[in-house]
Amino acid sequence: MSQDLYQHPDYYLLDELLTDEHKLIRDTVRAWIKKEVSPNIEEWAQDCHFPKHLVPQMGELGVFGPTVPVEYGGGGLDYISYGLMMQEIERCDSGMRSTASVQGSLVMYPIYAYGSEEQRKKYLPKLASGEWLGCFGLTEPDAGSNPDGMLSNIKDADDHVILNGSKMWISNSPFADVAVVWAKDEEGIIRGMVVERGMEGFTTPEIHNKWSLRASCTGELVFDNVKVPKENIFPNVKGLKGPLGCLTKARFGIAWGALGVAMDCYDSALRYTKQREQFGKPIAGFQLQQKKLAEMITEITKGQLLVWRLGVLMNEGKATPQQVSMAKRNSCEIALNIARDARQMHGGMGITGEYPIMRHMMNMESVVTYEGTHDIHLLITGMDVTGINAFK
Repeated sequence: MSQDLYQHPDYYLLDELLTDEHKLIRDTVRAWIKKEVSPNIEEWAQDCHFPKHLVPQMGELGVFGPTVPVEYGGGGLDYISYGLMMQEIERCDSGMRSTASVQGSLVMYPIYAYGSEEQRKKYLPKLASGEWLGCFGLTEPDAGSNPDGMLSNIKDADDHVILNGSKMWISNSPFADVAVVWAKDEEGIIRGMVVERGMEGFTTPEIHNKWSLRASCTGELVFDNVKVPKENIFPNVKGLKGPLGCLTKARFGIAWGALGVAMDCYDSALRYTKQREQFGKPIAGFQLQQKKLAEMITEITKGQLLVWRLGVLMNEGKATPQQVSMAKRNSCEIALNIARDARQMHGGMGITGEYPIMRHMMNMESVVTYEGTHDIHLLITGMDVTGINAFK
């Protein structure tokens, strides 16, 4: 078991912008991560093992749906609290953060925002506690960056609908008790619904041979004439704005989380270069190493300011999806660049499980792609500043 020696970088004293409650929440999650996750994460990743036993603990910790009102089992917290939670979890591992953010932003959020009161009371408390695990079915084999091209569909059948189709690259799916699924009705309008494990014709095959997010479970959702009760359909949203609204919330968490990866790689590189000696002195004393470290902490600091301001805007109800896109893309780019530099700074040790660098690098290759690829987010920003759609 490896010891977690992580120390949080705060070059611009940004902790002064946080409330005492924010810091208490962050420190509580950090302590749990160091005790329950960090000592085992390398082994789990090597073995492609999803630590399902941690799901109830994550529920007890409050990382599932922290912004959902308390009456439904959530934490009733603000968005900076949510961001800090995701940052602490992903600082350890992106796969673990994926489990948390899918549960909160992609499953609990749409049930709360788009669902009926009956749906909220039925599903949210069990999801918040971790008794149930959820997943989000939007991406399809032929509909990734263009979700409107989905083929999954529902047809009316009296008191229920018949769901057919499939979804791909779905985090949590092999173990999920419920799935928030998006499909087109007979008029071609996208509708959201809750599909429960055990419904006949609903299967969740696991995707194997992943080089990335190996401590997270990923699979498919397959619907073969699944009878979904009409009371499981979300009454308060129609069209693509439903799933895109969920993705905005999840991307916000990724913006904070991916920055945690950058921080962990920087922290490891700083510690390693101060200890590793070559040519009679620590390699941190050489100019090229200092250049890399200086660039790392500069980018991290800029990223910290960006996500903090975004959190303030989210709390005030002013943040736009385009602003969230910018932060998600920026944090992912920072994390990938810093991980790659840190890998070189660790030398040969950087490819081993003794350090987290290579695992972070592989994880970030997924994070930079899912919930909007790097290039798609650039085009979202480009369209926002020019007013011209470059997608078509």
